[in-house]
Amino acid sequence: MFNALLIERIDDQPQARLAEVDEADLPDGSVSVDVAYSSLNYKDALALTGTAPIARSYPMVAGIDLAGVVAASEHPEHATGDPVIATGCGLGEQHWGGLAQRARLDGDWLVPLPDAFTPRQAMAIGTAGFTAMLCVLALEDHGVEGEILVTGANGGVGSIAVAILAKLGRHVIAATGRPQHADRLRDLGAAEIIDRAELTEPGKPLGKQRWIGAVDTVGGQVLANVCASTGYGGAVAACGNAGGMSFPASVAPFILRAVTLVGVESVQTPRARRLEAWRRLGADLDPTLLDSLTSEIGLSEALATARELLDGQVRGRVVVDTSR
Repeated sequence: MFNALLIERIDDQPQARLAEVDEADLPDGSVSVDVAYSSLNYKDALALTGTAPIARSYPMVAGIDLAGVVAASEHPEHATGDPVIATGCGLGEQHWGGLAQRARLDGDWLVPLPDAFTPRQAMAIGTAGFTAMLCVLALEDHGVEGEILVTGANGGVGSIAVAILAKLGRHVIAATGRPQHADRLRDLGAAEIIDRAELTEPGKPLGKQRWIGAVDTVGGQVLANVCASTGYGGAVAACGNAGGMSFPASVAPFILRAVTLVGVESVQTPRARRLEAWRRLGADLDPTLLDSLTSEIGLSEALATARELLDGQVRGRVVVDTSR
């Protein structure tokens, strides 16, 4: 038996609870993992509170991230005792996830833990940091250098993107709606701080060229304005929709300034790209910065913290110690 955050459908509504689960009930998979740490993401909070239909079947163990040690393996690339990470791949949605003390999953979804990180630090990075690195790789694919904007800079994706880009020597402009945390962003390496309000109102189809690249975690009107102020030949990596699913923009930045809008998706990322992203995280993210971005809770606290996260009361990344 092991502890897990289990989502069940009761009276046609998803309900989550901390439950004891029999190992025999674990889904099929080529690798079993003793989970040491998971993380609490926005998507996890939606699932645990029943706010959105994240789980596609029931019962479902929540958690889109996990880090731990291989307990048993039938996969050629993973041996018993290997430290591993999994993010996305349908965990917590279509396949039992990482907010549990034990998981069984497809070994192709696992990535070796980089030597630079402990399992706890890997979960301080989690899907958010993995997504941030995918955005950086997307900008690099398009040869973007110079001034780079990061929207939602105080969030999980944004803050890690700021730290990575700063370490790579980029001039980072951080956009945030929480100016009280400007010093924290400067500590991460941001060279400039701008108010999110500059990007939230409808603007011109083409604005002044203010940056050559951007990591956008917000979407909506913000993304439209980001594209409008991107310099000639620049690129915008879009990975979030906190500001809405609509995109009230014109084609002007794309056909008059040759701007590229790149979509970044972390759940179905091919294995080769996953391995590259985690390799680069190990090289380009200073692990000493992670403590300032992270709070830690036990598995038993995750349900209450999920509600706080949706209410905007949680800052940065939340690591979950599955042992308590």
